Amino acid sequence: MLPQSRTAPLGQSRQREMMKAATTLAYFQTPEGPLHAHFFVPHDFHSGERRPTVIFFHGGFWDNLMPTQFVPQCLHFATRGAIAISVETRVQSVHGTGPLEALEDVRTLLAWLDEHAANFGIDTDRVVLVGTSGGAWLALQQALPKKDLPPITPRALALFSPLLDTTPKSIAARFPDAASARKLCPLRQARRKLPPILICHGKSDRVTPFKDARRFVKALRWRRNSVELLDFEKAEHSFFNFNVSDLHYELTLKAVDRFLVGQGLLEVDELAD
Repeated sequence: MLPQSRTAPLGQSRQREMMKAATTLAYFQTPEGPLHAHFFVPHDFHSGERRPTVIFFHGGFWDNLMPTQFVPQCLHFATRGAIAISVETRVQSVHGTGPLEALEDVRTLLAWLDEHAANFGIDTDRVVLVGTSGGAWLALQQALPKKDLPPITPRALALFSPLLDTTPKSIAARFPDAASARKLCPLRQARRKLPPILICHGKSDRVTPFKDARRFVKALRWRRNSVELLDFEKAEHSFFNFNVSDLHYELTLKAVDRFLVGQGLLEVDELAD
């Protein structure tokens, strides 16, 4: 028997409340129930338009569903004229699965979005992937492989506290075998001609060490990729979350906004500080 979800009833109620602003659609059916994509759409969106789209993958190392983690960021980017999507993938606590199944789900999602892009108003040439921790790893796997890229390739990536080394025993054990963990290790996948990347990382992160971010950025820059690393003193793994630090939430949100403006994916915010 699969383990039951660890989300308490109070937590489930809070998640439902936070999702009231979203339009929720099922993109894949599993034996345990559907996987959802939660759409946050600009108030001035009109049928037939194509908008830049920001897709968010939550953290948690593929253990628990946390689709509400990036709801505040989704609401922000919807006000900035983009379609924002918070994504569910299979997780251990509900589906008894690991990172490879979650990776399959992301490919399924992107194929589904590509097929229905006109109906959803998605400009497939202006898609940004955002993730944290294991979710950042999922985002990176849509850009790092040289072959078998998804139907929608990201125009840019924004990563928070990303998982960049999958070879330590504690992480590799979640993969089917050590060879898979090595093959899909971002530190080993660096290559040329990647989309621009922004990384926000706490220097006191003990879950996904900051030293890995420095190594990754060095490897990407050596290959002439555009990558920006913003480091935060005394900040730990979850520092950017709205319910952890108001200051870091605001700083990282503005950093991602500026990054997307710089990539020509958002208009300049005339009301920004």
